[in-house]
Amino acid sequence: MNLHILHEDEHIIVCYKPAGIPTQTKKLGEQDMVSLLKNHLKGGYVAVIHRLDQPVEGLLVFAKTPVAAKELNKGLQSAGFGKHYKAVLWGVPTQKKATLEDYLVKDGRTNTSRICEASEADAKKAVLSYEVIATGKDDGKDISLVKVKLDTGRHHQIRVQMANMGCPIWGDAKYNTVVLQDRRFRHIALCAYRLEFIHPKTKKQLEFEIEPKGEVFSNF
Repeated sequence: MNLHILHEDEHIIVCYKPAGIPTQTKKLGEQDMVSLLKNHLKGGYVAVIHRLDQPVEGLLVFAKTPVAAKELNKGLQSAGFGKHYKAVLWGVPTQKKATLEDYLVKDGRTNTSRICEASEADAKKAVLSYEVIATGKDDGKDISLVKVKLDTGRHHQIRVQMANMGCPIWGDAKYNTVVLQDRRFRHIALCAYRLEFIHPKTKKQLEFEIEPKGEVFSNF
């Protein structure tokens, strides 16, 4: 697989992760972004700063030095990252624009998360904002294109909160029950299309943006 690199310097590398490729994996013989980047850098240092679920496409930044990794992680923890997504929803939200606040808990056995009460053990607050930017049809079913801004980065957060709202993401085999009965769904229609962060060395604001490559996005 050829890497799609949007930016590279001596400190960082920003690239596109295709749907179906894990950010990092422990499975022997399975290709992931870290191994691809290590090959690109001929065995050089690569640090994972944030991740995308394997079925999700989009932008990732990796550090090429321990110092850059430390600074990028500081930015990630202090809300210095702007992580923006586009998603195709199965249905149309009743509110065109809203902020969703829920509590999520992860089930490590099934690798899923669910909405829970704030008082439940291991519950974590999840906040995102979305805006419907277009509506359409897919096989006679109402669908909508939304932009999502993450305020927190919980496990499967967008997928769980959209499903809980009654508009699961198109192609999501974990949280959209219709998908489990339809083999034409190969990848989830979720893309990390925009990434903003402070460069770990120059301290300049960097912004990168792509268009989703998933087929269903072409409906809009």
